[in-house]
Amino acid sequence: MKKWFMCVLTVVLLSGCIPSFEKDNQIVQESDENKETSIIPNYQISDSLYRTIIPFKPSKTRGMVVSNLYSSYDIREFETGLMRVAKEDFSTDKYLFQEGQILDQETVRSWLNRKYTKAQMKELKLEEEENVGLNPVNDEKGSVEEQNQKSPIYLAHILEHDYIVSNDNKGKLGGIVIGLALNSVHYYQKEKYGATFEQPILHDKLAEEGKKMGAEILKRLRSMEGVGDIPITIALFEQSSRNAVIPGTFFAYAHADKGSSSLGDWKSIDEKFYLFPSSNAEEDKRDDVARFMRFKDDIEKYFPNFNGVIGRAFYKDEQFVNLKIEIPIQLYGEAEVIGFTQLATSLVMDHFSKFTVEVNITSINGAEALIVKKAGDEEPYVHIY
Repeated sequence: MKKWFMCVLTVVLLSGCIPSFEKDNQIVQESDENKETSIIPNYQISDSLYRTIIPFKPSKTRGMVVSNLYSSYDIREFETGLMRVAKEDFSTDKYLFQEGQILDQETVRSWLNRKYTKAQMKELKLEEEENVGLNPVNDEKGSVEEQNQKSPIYLAHILEHDYIVSNDNKGKLGGIVIGLALNSVHYYQKEKYGATFEQPILHDKLAEEGKKMGAEILKRLRSMEGVGDIPITIALFEQSSRNAVIPGTFFAYAHADKGSSSLGDWKSIDEKFYLFPSSNAEEDKRDDVARFMRFKDDIEKYFPNFNGVIGRAFYKDEQFVNLKIEIPIQLYGEAEVIGFTQLATSLVMDHFSKFTVEVNITSINGAEALIVKKAGDEEPYVHIY
């Protein structure tokens, strides 16, 4: 009984708030087709997280992000980072989260296309209203290299998040947040099944094109059924190259107030990921890298039989937010895993006592242990799988 109580207490401390076990609330969501009764969980894991309406409604574009973004790092950061942006205009205590219900796959797919020339439209037998691609025209003039240098694919994906407000047990759409995933590198082939070539895209040009697309998407949303005068935020995300081991980041957002058909001023977002160790991190975050290297050296001193330690550090407004460390091990028994986890936990407390750190210990069999130490906590959370 005492052991069970300590587990519950640990989870509560990690959540940063005291749970409420009151009966969940119900709201009625109305649409043109029907009325739906949904549940709002009373228990909120953290004040920094949105509560999600139950039953969960998957996005109408579910699955597209996996095929349109390059890596799992970008996919995860694109989705979670968009929620961070949403908090600027839609607070977690007033709004509930719901995956996008306005944009469907056909719409997003058509918007991701290139704009067609009149000759291309005639060849494809398209009407003018079908020429809705947001990526630039390829007029097919010049060499393949010249065409791709002049007209790269800027827009990789469009992600919608909806935010619901509840009044008198009635839920209605209170805000829409749109994320535009933009390519830092344009990849192309000179011939089908041929070699892939890279065309880097300058950040300033990417930002310029992304802001134009954001303004156009706002106008289109305003004319769509179910949107009306709902407040809308649009955010720009620069995804990393295909081989990058750290994710891209959001770098700007703008908000359109209720009923407005134009975006307000674009606001900069100062977020960045660093790989530890790396030359960029050494140059920009020398003290934090040094702390990480001392941790790494201590691990190697006692357990040399593993493949290495890498970290991904996240900074916002130049301030350290968290560090996620991955340790792949080659251990062959539960006793060894326990001993290694105990050592790693002790070293986390020695080197990162004032920081938020997550350590994932893995082997060829999968996840072996998890260590989570939050800034300000005196004790870490440790779980051996």
